[in-house]
Amino acid sequence: MTNYYETKYAILEPKFHNSSYGYRKGRNCHQAVEKATQNSLQNHWAIDLDIKGFFDNIDHNLMLTAVKHYCNENWVLMYVERWLKADIMPKDGKLRSKLNGTPQGGVISPLLANLFLHVVFDKWMEKNHPEKPFERYADDIVVHCKTEKQALYLMTLIEKRMRSCKLELHPDKTKVVHFRGEATRKYPRSLDFLGFTVRLQLVQTKVGAKLMTTSVISCKAKKATMEKFRAMRLHKKRGSIERLSKVLTPIVRGIMNYYCKFWSGHMHEIWHRLNIRIAKWVRWEKDLSIRAAIRYLKTKYKEKPNLFPHWILVHP
Repeated sequence: MTNYYETKYAILEPKFHNSSYGYRKGRNCHQAVEKATQNSLQNHWAIDLDIKGFFDNIDHNLMLTAVKHYCNENWVLMYVERWLKADIMPKDGKLRSKLNGTPQGGVISPLLANLFLHVVFDKWMEKNHPEKPFERYADDIVVHCKTEKQALYLMTLIEKRMRSCKLELHPDKTKVVHFRGEATRKYPRSLDFLGFTVRLQLVQTKVGAKLMTTSVISCKAKKATMEKFRAMRLHKKRGSIERLSKVLTPIVRGIMNYYCKFWSGHMHEIWHRLNIRIAKWVRWEKDLSIRAAIRYLKTKYKEKPNLFPHWILVHP
């Protein structure tokens, strides 16, 4: 299966759309978010699409038709069909037949999912609406429009297209977004995409305040990040502060590498809250008051400013 995946990847990869970023070599989330930010600056409107249960609802017959279009080897089609329609065994131990969907986590699922939406959405947009830029990362899709009328009309057409391919847009999560300009009614003024919120913001530059489209950590991602730190129960861990640093450093670096890719100012609140949790650890470990714990951390910062990665952005 691995050889098949590598072979089909080499065949299909050059055919995929330039606006597709998910599960592709040399492409990543940051490129998709950066392009969405640029397109949102140039277009006053966007459609934030969410496909309801995409991986669970892919129609097997349509999927096999798409595979057959790009591959005429019967043995490949046979194995893909067997793999798609294989029974599953949930935790209750009872075998169940699978009528739709492709298992998430499977080695070939990302390739098949990309192929399906390449046919269902990417090529359809290229053929019917080539002037409308979009970004797609797996089943997360943002489409950009110039006017309110365009956005509403195109969303109706996309809904019909999805239904014709036996998919459904999520009625609550799919929305039209209005970044700036006039509108006939009130719309959301930002969209969430791959953990970032893309929105219009007044930014201070060297030449003064300037209205720009920015990408900041989304409220959902911020809440999940703080919950991760909360679940670690740092104040309950015993040992030296250097040992605590070894526990936190890989997690903090991962968060910084992802969310501080474009700029870091929007993360200051998270690092400030993390410093409060570290101060709480000092209180428990050293049996100090909160003021004494903060003085201890400031001393440590002077001695070892790189002890915690986020201290280069927000020190105690």
